[in-house]
Amino acid sequence: MFFGGRRSFRCDGRECLARLQPPLVVLGRENVPDHGPSLIIFNHYYRPGFNAWWMALAIAATLPEEMHFIMTGELTYPGKWYAPLGKVLSRALLGRLASLYGFTRMPPMPPRPQDVEARARSVRTALAYARAHPQAILGLAPEGGDQPGGVLHLPPSGAGRFLALLAGDRLPLLPVGVYEEAGTFYLHFGEPFRLDVPSAGSSAERDHAAARSTMAAIAQLVPPRLRGEFDLPS
Repeated sequence: MFFGGRRSFRCDGRECLARLQPPLVVLGRENVPDHGPSLIIFNHYYRPGFNAWWMALAIAATLPEEMHFIMTGELTYPGKWYAPLGKVLSRALLGRLASLYGFTRMPPMPPRPQDVEARARSVRTALAYARAHPQAILGLAPEGGDQPGGVLHLPPSGAGRFLALLAGDRLPLLPVGVYEEAGTFYLHFGEPFRLDVPSAGSSAERDHAAARSTMAAIAQLVPPRLRGEFDLPS
């Protein structure tokens, strides 16, 4: 990390998960891809004491090959007195981690006016990576940040549009539900699907449709208490 080297995130994930007690439970193993291309989408599960890196480590450790995460480039610490210093330190740390594992960084969610140019650059970088590595397994959490109680929420404006651009007509989306139940950490892999966004309507409407489609797929893979507005009537 300090000398600019590279590490395997998958191997590091396996080392971390090997020490997890009780052990990780993986559901839907038949849907775990043997290889790319694939775009893995997962909920940004949250509770106090559960750090976000466990989601990425667990998914990476479960796959048979390395994957490329699109990660946040900054932690914002909303409402915390140490937020100004925390933002600066997190940018430095997350930048190092992105270099260490070869990941793509994005400005934090929800979008801020001052991040418009940086977000556009990050989007171009992610799209360029996908084009240059047509067999890659990509991963991202559309919500882009911690959600109160871990309940699923609609991603911020622009997230659906980005998913549609990234997936295009080539990448199947693979939904993964991340949650805990009775003290056990779960990953639930769903069936891959193609993101079908209607061509009619405004850009905002297509963005909304893509975001809802992805979150609805993830909602089927988490307990009802976490589904929020995406819970389907029985």
